[in-house]
Amino acid sequence: MAAFGLYSHIRANRVRSVFLIGGLFLLVYVLVFAGALAGEALAEDAPFDVLVRRALADLPSAIPAATLAALAWIAIAYFFHQKMLGAITHAHDVTRADAPELYALLENLCISRGLRTPRLAVMDTDALNAYASGLSESQYAVTVTRGLLETLDRDEIEAVLAHELTHIRNRDVQLMVTAMIIAGAISFFGEMIFRWLRFAPMRRSRASSGDDRKGGGAAIAIVVAIALAVLAWALSVLIRFSLSRSREYLADAGAVELTKNPDAMISALLKISGRSDLAAAPSAVMEMCIDNPRAGFSSLFATHPPVADRIDALVRHAGGRLPASATGAPQPPAGENDAPTHRRGPWG
Repeated sequence: MAAFGLYSHIRANRVRSVFLIGGLFLLVYVLVFAGALAGEALAEDAPFDVLVRRALADLPSAIPAATLAALAWIAIAYFFHQKMLGAITHAHDVTRADAPELYALLENLCISRGLRTPRLAVMDTDALNAYASGLSESQYAVTVTRGLLETLDRDEIEAVLAHELTHIRNRDVQLMVTAMIIAGAISFFGEMIFRWLRFAPMRRSRASSGDDRKGGGAAIAIVVAIALAVLAWALSVLIRFSLSRSREYLADAGAVELTKNPDAMISALLKISGRSDLAAAPSAVMEMCIDNPRAGFSSLFATHPPVADRIDALVRHAGGRLPASATGAPQPPAGENDAPTHRRGPWG
């Protein structure tokens, strides 16, 4: 992919992402309406259209409180999300003294692009994976697994680091963390609505002011409220998937632009494929990784493109070549690259 084409894709992706993040935030207000509708239904079993009108009338007073709650949630996550990620993944920081060669690889890549060197961390797991995180320059971090350091050679590790640095340079990390935070708020408030509906008592029907019709709309309103909550959750998942999938191709291309070595990116993906699952990590963390094998029952619900498609893009657009040992579905190639030459010592 030519440089001008790559940067055009990045700019277009940023514009599209702003609208997607905006749509994700609007889903919070869908939940607010669902909660208002459920509240009116539990307060009185009035006709459905009356309950809808009342719920809409509740919105002007509910939206400011919901906005402040969402912003407070984002503020808390802004300051503490790195500590939360570290606690979830059990990653520990790596300094230049701990792993001089690994740190030098990352630092040299940053110098070549005028980037501030992010914090470096290692997860103590045999899985092969990596992710970038952070919402500001002072927070950025690149985390890799011990299994990745013990399995990949120097050029492949450099390609993985370049991939994660591209996520930082393209501001993908900010968007993904923001999306994860807002989606987390949607899931939390959606669960609150479900729990509230489960235990809250429903009042009997009575005549509505200005309307002598009998009730009977509460059950319908509650079903609609539940459907809206489920819809908001499902759309938040699809938006996160859309944000993640398109960025992996661009990060692969950015890594090749940075290292000038498409073959290293291809061989790294081949080794990572099938060995990347972080068993203890929730799905939100896996969505940030270089590979996420948790595709669900359909590729439509996969956060990352298939490794085979990513490799095909590198071959067609970046001049990469498949190794001779790679046949059929991507599998970690056996051979000298798996020899214990790259021990944990130099890499931390």
